[in-house]
Amino acid sequence: MTDIIVIGGGIAGISAAARLSQSAGVTVLEMENGLGYHASGRSAALYEPNYGAPSVNALSRMGEAYFIDNGYLSPRGFLLVSRTGEDTAFDADVKALSTQEISVDDARHIVPILSDKILRAAYHSGAQDIDTDRLIQDFAKRLKANGGALHTKANVSDIQFSNGQWTVTCGETQYTAKTLVNAAGAWADQIATLAGISPVGLTPCRRSFAKVPAPAGRDISNWPIFFGVGETWYAKPEAGKLLISPADEDPTHPHDAYADDMVIAEGIDRYQNHVNEEVTRVETTWAGLRTFAPDRTLVLGPDPANPAFIWSAGQGGYGFQTAPGASQFLADLVFGRTDLIDPELEHTLSPARFKK
Repeated sequence: MTDIIVIGGGIAGISAAARLSQSAGVTVLEMENGLGYHASGRSAALYEPNYGAPSVNALSRMGEAYFIDNGYLSPRGFLLVSRTGEDTAFDADVKALSTQEISVDDARHIVPILSDKILRAAYHSGAQDIDTDRLIQDFAKRLKANGGALHTKANVSDIQFSNGQWTVTCGETQYTAKTLVNAAGAWADQIATLAGISPVGLTPCRRSFAKVPAPAGRDISNWPIFFGVGETWYAKPEAGKLLISPADEDPTHPHDAYADDMVIAEGIDRYQNHVNEEVTRVETTWAGLRTFAPDRTLVLGPDPANPAFIWSAGQGGYGFQTAPGASQFLADLVFGRTDLIDPELEHTLSPARFKK
């Protein structure tokens, strides 16, 4: 028996487990062979605290010191570009992202391949890359150092609650604890249903990527992530290559996601309409699932029907950048540290908002 079972070994689950293990015995159950296989392993890995809903921004900023103090961030920046007829959408993006408009000449100095069709641009130097692999592994190390346990290939088949205790079955093995944390990503509603808890209406959405060679063999290591208005596509340097995404958000079901060739082609075409270097070869493609609650805000906290069932779900595209803040927030909730919790944020994130 342990104090807390965490279902899910993505960044949400492993970060929560690490924080909780400082004050309780914690066991993590992950159905795959390793941590961060699904959404966490297919992230754009960007820290931009102005990205997302106000509650997302708050969680991102709560973890900023953690990122900085532990050296997980490196400079990247983001560049927004627009063409004719996109002024209204461009102005909305500039406002939403709290960024500054710059001249098109300055934008081309930052990303030299921008086409003559670009009429407006905005830039923010504060966006940074996250060392996602080290972040996950360090949280796992902290869990183990605190005496916690991590079990992979642990596919949950049954969950029962009786006499104030959860029993979670994985194959022929059973795990018991007083508290259950549901950090199962795209599978979180399924886990809730298995536990006799009503789901919150999560929707997994596919996000696709293509890796292409650096344009004309350029050194693109210092380029920012750059994207079109309304986030209809983006491109990001990574390890000497360029990642291009159509920024798709197609609703689907929980599964091991893969890219659709037509969607990738559409994304590359959108990108191509903003640059003057042609994509001649795609090296590889893949996709991940971004799982959203109906209001696109994270679901963090105890379920009103059973406070021993704790939600950590609906991270959408913000899982990594919110992880340090969200995991500490969750631990404070679980251990009743009310003096450290913003009541308004607690209300905004609570699963109770879907269960009236």
